[in-house]
Amino acid sequence: MSDLKATVKETTNGFHVEGYEKITYDFSFLDGVFNVENKQLADCYQRWGRVLAVMDLNVYQLYGGQMEKYFGHHGLELKIHKTKIGEKAKTIPTFLSIVDSMTEFGIIRKEPVLVVGGGLVTDVAGFACAAYRRSSNYIRVPTTVIGLIDASVSIKVAVNYGNYKNRLGAYHAPLHTFLDFTFLRTLPIAQVRNGFAELIKISSCAHLDTFNLLDKYCEDLIESKFGRADGASDEVRQAADSINRDGIHEMLRLETPNLHEIGLDRIIAYGHTWSPLHELVPETPLRHGHAISIDMAYSATLANDRGLISDDEHRRLLNLFSRAGLSMDHHQFDEDLLKKATAAILKTRDGLLRAAVPNPLGKCVFLNDVSEDEMNAALRRHKTLMKEYPRNGEGLEAYVDASDTGYTENNITETVATKIAADKAGEVNGASSGISQATLNGAKSAIKGARISNNMPNGHDIDGVDGVDGVNGANGANGTNGTNGTNGTNGATEGGDVVNGIVTNGHANGVTA
Repeated sequence: MSDLKATVKETTNGFHVEGYEKITYDFSFLDGVFNVENKQLADCYQRWGRVLAVMDLNVYQLYGGQMEKYFGHHGLELKIHKTKIGEKAKTIPTFLSIVDSMTEFGIIRKEPVLVVGGGLVTDVAGFACAAYRRSSNYIRVPTTVIGLIDASVSIKVAVNYGNYKNRLGAYHAPLHTFLDFTFLRTLPIAQVRNGFAELIKISSCAHLDTFNLLDKYCEDLIESKFGRADGASDEVRQAADSINRDGIHEMLRLETPNLHEIGLDRIIAYGHTWSPLHELVPETPLRHGHAISIDMAYSATLANDRGLISDDEHRRLLNLFSRAGLSMDHHQFDEDLLKKATAAILKTRDGLLRAAVPNPLGKCVFLNDVSEDEMNAALRRHKTLMKEYPRNGEGLEAYVDASDTGYTENNITETVATKIAADKAGEVNGASSGISQATLNGAKSAIKGARISNNMPNGHDIDGVDGVDGVNGANGANGTNGTNGTNGTNGATEGGDVVNGIVTNGHANGVTA
């Protein structure tokens, strides 16, 4: 929540306004947030008697029944907007589909939306809440490592624009964030590894004790899903709990004095200098953790070249990335990419590079005077070093797949489905998605009435668009809920041909957990 105190003074030529906004929000560690005996989350909604949840479809398949039982037990009516949000579906059409659900539900001004899922879901749904009536409340229940230890810490919410990450967004704090690490039991190992990168980020530049624990228990932490998998040892569980709590605390300590990023020298931006552009360059996008790991590993080589970290520290850091199966290089991470990414980040950072690098390990310094020649020389040395590592420094399961994003499913074109929702909203505002009416009609005809029962929870079918009329939008992967706009179809197809609304050629990716 926020509280604004401001004053207005007359000046010679007009007025001067000065205001200070008080922002308060809470974090609660709570294993089993949807266990009926834990009423903390339900208590947040008793005033309203109902809940609108924006929920990742994969998470719904695993926990939807438990969630429905939980709110039913506490006498709360539950409506779920099921969604799939990946990096290339982290878009305005996806954002609009959530807005449609908020409108249909009739969200009251102070009523909080419940957001359940990974960092991509909390980013887009949080942005929808920031924009809806200029500010609507929300509560977060993150379900991935990145969501729990990184995205949940910040108050930044956003969508991507073109190939630029988080280009459109806001600063909007949730009322509350519930941190339930038991969700990691069902998280794919690839996603655990993905989140591990964020812990390397914060620890290598700000918290050496946490880095030491990551180094000591690296493989055990990943394989045991941070001590939550069956059979995990007490020692690893305790180490994981210490890492997670200290990591979150350090992130908060660094972020809270600078919630609106007025200061642009940010320690937690280690690994985020060149990665924002590089992450979305491959035809199949890199996972975020792998993209920032490439950036961090290269930045460490640059720091080593300058003598900011020792040879031993440099190798220790590179070895940790390698042991974790994280990427340290990519064939498209080249001199041309460095030049373009540098130009882009200089605009974001007000004309200065502000590249965060360790100096020494566990502390940080910012580089502003790196020439193009120095960058390229460091890159050439880095690529030579990578030849000493497995896969020439490329990571394991580095690209998004079915545990990340949903572009197409069962030949239903989800790009068209979400843009139908965008056009529906645009009819009020004079906007258009740019998709031809013939293409939309083809999509409607192809999707209409489709009954697909593959891989759906509890026997639910995937219902087609049913003419794409009214607010029933493209209810593609949500056969039980007819009012949530584009529930379950918030993807984007890249490189595909659309014939009568069906993707006939192109790359398809999966869904975020």
